[in-house]
Amino acid sequence: MKLQTLFQVTAVASALALAGCGGDIEISPTVNDNSVVNNGSGGSSGGDTTADNLCATNNGVQGAFDGRDCEYNLEFASRNIEITEDITFAELPDGGVHVFDGALLIGEDCDTTTSCTINQDGPVMTVEPGATLAFTSGEAIIRVARGAKLNAIGTFDKPVTFTSANAFTRFDVVGNGPRFADWGGIIINGEGITNQCTDAQRDAGTCNVASEGIVSYYGGNDNADDSGSMKYAKIWYAGSGPRAGGDGDDLNSLTLNAVGSGSSYEFIHIHQGYDDGIEFFGGAADVKRVVFTDTQDDSMDIDAGWQGNAQFLYIKHGTVNVDGTDVYMGNGGFEADGEKNSGAEYSQAPTSRPNIANVTVVTTDGLSTRDNDPSTAMKFDDNFQGQLYNFLLVKTDVATNDTRCILFTGDGELGVTDGDLNFFNSAMACVAENEFTSADLFANGTSRQAWFDNSGVNARLGGNATVFGTDGFATDMSSSDITVTANDLSALGNSFFEAVDYIGAVSSTDTSSEWYQWVETALAAAEQD
Repeated sequence: MKLQTLFQVTAVASALALAGCGGDIEISPTVNDNSVVNNGSGGSSGGDTTADNLCATNNGVQGAFDGRDCEYNLEFASRNIEITEDITFAELPDGGVHVFDGALLIGEDCDTTTSCTINQDGPVMTVEPGATLAFTSGEAIIRVARGAKLNAIGTFDKPVTFTSANAFTRFDVVGNGPRFADWGGIIINGEGITNQCTDAQRDAGTCNVASEGIVSYYGGNDNADDSGSMKYAKIWYAGSGPRAGGDGDDLNSLTLNAVGSGSSYEFIHIHQGYDDGIEFFGGAADVKRVVFTDTQDDSMDIDAGWQGNAQFLYIKHGTVNVDGTDVYMGNGGFEADGEKNSGAEYSQAPTSRPNIANVTVVTTDGLSTRDNDPSTAMKFDDNFQGQLYNFLLVKTDVATNDTRCILFTGDGELGVTDGDLNFFNSAMACVAENEFTSADLFANGTSRQAWFDNSGVNARLGGNATVFGTDGFATDMSSSDITVTANDLSALGNSFFEAVDYIGAVSSTDTSSEWYQWVETALAAAEQD
């Protein structure tokens, strides 16, 4: 059958390309039945438009339906085809999957210094509850242009899934299973404010920042921009290592390029991405209830003036099995950078200054398989400023590899010395807290320990503290080792934040909530990997 033949070719090519990574990832997150039912309605993309073909259509070209799965070849979508009409991917029965060979480019990319104009009423890509989209190539991405939207809204019982085709044994002919960098991830380009553009460029409508990884353009002057939203969604096995531009020119699991506050991202599970989990380049998009497991680089990478809010983030570094060997995943829980540029000509675009609350970061003492960098809970750089509430940072492993809970690099100390970077009602349960002793001071004369302690508002508990309940992941506020009280967040005066009585991302007394179960399910899936 054509679908099987296609994947014999693409899977072998993918395996050869990834031979340097090697190894088996021993998890299949969804259906693993090799059987295929052909009801006669299959054929090449664009061939079958009968009533029982459940595949999406783009500009008259329809995916090929084999009775279970939808195949979309390069005639349907690729790096050379931009989708300019609304498109919907529905849940397929019997565990069916929408499978793509190439990139899904939603909307027309535009560099406004040329003759094009951004279509402010661009196409909307809708992914319905229970739908699974799988990709066969590291070059396959979802790219949403300025003016277009991606709405991927699942339900708790029927989440939306974006994953590797190798997560399904009927497609994984080579048999290596799914792994990081199997596909490129999701890039959303907004018209929000980023300090990668000058004030003059924004005023003239010529703010066009080239995105990392695969070039497309983002940026503008509207931090209320709406590029669509995601809820109850899984993004697994995405991203890439450095590409043509070298270090930093990467594909993330989810890239939010100057996406504004009209968009939101809630109940997301990002697993085993090969670069960052979510990377923000400016904008003001909000995120809530996100789990990051085994992301290779940074889980939350903040840059270029992000002004959004975040609450309930669970980050866990761990290992994956490659060639029978467990290798470490994870650099920074957070890489928090403030600005790409500063000065008078960037006055409209301040440094990153989010409010973030209720975060758990669990690190290891491992050096990452990608770049041999250490596992660190928080890295601050480039004048990052932020108000951080109810954080719980955990490192129980003996720090033989110089892995620390908090690391300052470059001009990361500027936020501290200017009084604009602070923890509140937070705890470090870390064998190694930061890279300096109490005798080492910031430029304003404050020691690192005194800065974190914040006059007793926060606490350093040590690596042997008991902070989790019997489930091993939710904060046990009844533990005698936890000596701080939670901030209920009411003083923030921000309706985004929900009132809490615990530090960290999830409470051990909240086992019936969807959020507790979302975290529990995500961690269990990662543990199998």
